[in-house]
Amino acid sequence: MALQQTLAGLPPKLARGPGTTVHTQIEDWLAGAITIGRLAPGDRLPAEQQLAAWFGVSRMTLRHALGELARRGLVTRTVGRGGGTFVAEPKLETDLTTLAGFSEQLRRHGMTPGARVLAVTEHPAGPATAAALQIAEEEPVYGVRRIRLADGRPLVLEHSLFPAGAFPGMLRCRLDGSLYELLEVRYGQRPHHARERLEPVTASVREAEALEVEEGAPLMLVERTAYSRTGQPLEFARDLFRGDKIRMVVWTSELGGRL
Repeated sequence: MALQQTLAGLPPKLARGPGTTVHTQIEDWLAGAITIGRLAPGDRLPAEQQLAAWFGVSRMTLRHALGELARRGLVTRTVGRGGGTFVAEPKLETDLTTLAGFSEQLRRHGMTPGARVLAVTEHPAGPATAAALQIAEEEPVYGVRRIRLADGRPLVLEHSLFPAGAFPGMLRCRLDGSLYELLEVRYGQRPHHARERLEPVTASVREAEALEVEEGAPLMLVERTAYSRTGQPLEFARDLFRGDKIRMVVWTSELGGRL
């Protein structure tokens, strides 16, 4: 449905009174219209004054709602000639139900995966890494820091650690492709399952620069230990996903297990 048609009818009725927040209702209504496709990617919303009048609220209230939508990555806001508020491209859904490499998931979405290697190291395992990989402290591990790209755009800041004894010579291989495919093809070890912990965080100065977001932008930290089919730990990783571009999806059954 065209934007003009969506906003041509009567505006939603906003509840007013104790315990209600008008800007949140506006945010929810616009977010819903975006989710179901009434407002399409690239649509330019009316000017603030016009949209505030349509909702019957002040411009300050409307700006609060639009600011929250921008923080969630649902709209983008620009200033200057040609500026305004635009519906953002839909977020990339990353399925945590199955253990598929990021490259594979991007290909499923018709996107071209890529990686920019920032640093590779060999160093002794610290306590947390040793515990995750089930090796002794001070045993050597390989560290690979990369920025994961989708159609050339940075989406994830990766830091993966691998037991050096299990993957000799790994750092001499090309590391700008799928590391899971490398483990399978060169070493016959494909991650089969993983334990993942998710935690919302905000971008530091360096993280913001790497991911091309503002300092303090929302990120999702995913800490993962990946295992072989026999239960051997293969990777301990801490990945930072852009909150404005990626949404995590998990399917569960009524018994609490993943589908």
